[in-house]
Amino acid sequence: MDPTAPADLLLRDAPTYRHGRWDGDCLAVRDGLVAGVGSHDDLAHLVGPGTRVESLDGRWLLPAFHDSHVHPVQAGTELNLCNLTDLGTAEDYLQRIASYAAAHPERPWVTGGGWAMDAFPGGVPTATLLDRACPDRPAFLPNRDHHSAWVNTRALELAGIDARTPDPADGRIERDPDGTPTGALHEGAMDLVAALAPKPTVEELTAGLLTAQQHLHSIGIVGWQDALVGDGLGMLDTLDTYLDLHRSGRLTAKVVLAQWWDRERGLEQVPELVERRRRAAEAGVRATSVKIMQDGVCETHTAAMLDPYLDAHGRTTDNRGLSFIAADDLREYVAALDAEDFQVHVHALGDRAVRDSLAAVEHARRVNGPRGNRHHFAHLQVIDPADVPRFAALDVTANAQPLWACRDQAVEELTLPFVSETARHQQYVFGSLLRAGARLACGSDWPVTEADPLLGMHVAVNRRAPDQGPEAEPLLPDEALTVVEALAGYTTGTAWLNGLEDVTGRLEVGYAADVVAIDADILGGDPAAIGAARVTHTWADGRPVFSD
Repeated sequence: MDPTAPADLLLRDAPTYRHGRWDGDCLAVRDGLVAGVGSHDDLAHLVGPGTRVESLDGRWLLPAFHDSHVHPVQAGTELNLCNLTDLGTAEDYLQRIASYAAAHPERPWVTGGGWAMDAFPGGVPTATLLDRACPDRPAFLPNRDHHSAWVNTRALELAGIDARTPDPADGRIERDPDGTPTGALHEGAMDLVAALAPKPTVEELTAGLLTAQQHLHSIGIVGWQDALVGDGLGMLDTLDTYLDLHRSGRLTAKVVLAQWWDRERGLEQVPELVERRRRAAEAGVRATSVKIMQDGVCETHTAAMLDPYLDAHGRTTDNRGLSFIAADDLREYVAALDAEDFQVHVHALGDRAVRDSLAAVEHARRVNGPRGNRHHFAHLQVIDPADVPRFAALDVTANAQPLWACRDQAVEELTLPFVSETARHQQYVFGSLLRAGARLACGSDWPVTEADPLLGMHVAVNRRAPDQGPEAEPLLPDEALTVVEALAGYTTGTAWLNGLEDVTGRLEVGYAADVVAIDADILGGDPAAIGAARVTHTWADGRPVFSD
């Protein structure tokens, strides 16, 4: 293509981000790629009779965002069912559930989800409470992180769950002192009811992905890694959902799919994953990552920790959380996947899970040699100081969810009082990881928490929640990132993670015209106001996919 040919689109009057600063105020697009960045005079030669010139009236242009760990189909489907994600109190949940049940008498179950643990005493809802809103039919409502589910009495009865029901090896049934189930199911225990609940139809999954894609575009996201594609955590396999949407031309995002590793099986599933990757590639979709869930979450004391959890009185217990896969098996599995050139995407939240996962990658490199498969660990709430430099040494990317790195209720009330002193001082150590030379990619885990990258950047920089003022105590402020570092996590960091570092993530000539306009100067303005900035426009490959 002639580099002097007229552009299709010229965005003007918009300071443009390059190389860590604002550089020029115009950006030209030709054939879906960036054709030029600079001043209006610099790019005047690219304006022809067919060029559409759009003034952005002083808004700021950034590379569009990429989410390194997100569950779009799940999120979009829940938005279209009994959606609780936008609410924050138990009473609000009950009103929404009752309204949904009344509006959908034809549905035999009430399903959806998105509740937050900090809306309930001790983080645990009860069946008795849910019965107030839904007494006549079973209800199954996973929380935002899908590590727990809220069920009513009717659902417990249908599943045959009572005081005599044992906890599964990979989960826990919340109980009264006499052993009676109370209505909360954690981790693998969710399957006891999920197996009975109706599954979304093909049409509902497609609608869910389209709903999610539009929402993600509205907050500037044009690419992501779907962190669970397969039959796992009560969710249906959505590989064909993506393939069908891509074939129809309706998938406008750049995606990588992380296939689910079934922890109830072993190496016999590797050939199946290879075949699914091949089938996806034939359709033009990359299913090149494999998701291994190694532990749970701190709030339910299921994250795998080196030190034992404490009880409500600060006394040491004998609980160190759950390792869903034995360390020896994990090493074997990661080596086998690495040998097939899969990227391994590990859910590792506690410091023992992190250590076991690092050992698995180290073993794979010893057996296979460095293969450049860009393995990454997500969540990383607690990392032992001795393990921080091992990320760079083993070329493991830290896949961070920055919105969590603040003193919100989940941390203050459900985590810090129950973990060791060492763990309290190793919460989300993003700054230490970068200083030790690690790569950082950023994501949201939506629908666990909000997907908006600007909110995540706010917390990464301030270590306070967006709704907390300067008087609030930050969470380990020495672990804060600069704005440039946080922005890189959502752009170049995740583009690299997804193998797209030469395609997207930068506003440079020849890169995809994946562009976002925002209404505030997040580089030169008050860092405490980053969370107030809003996306006004999003372009994917030069095409407008969102405008406010």
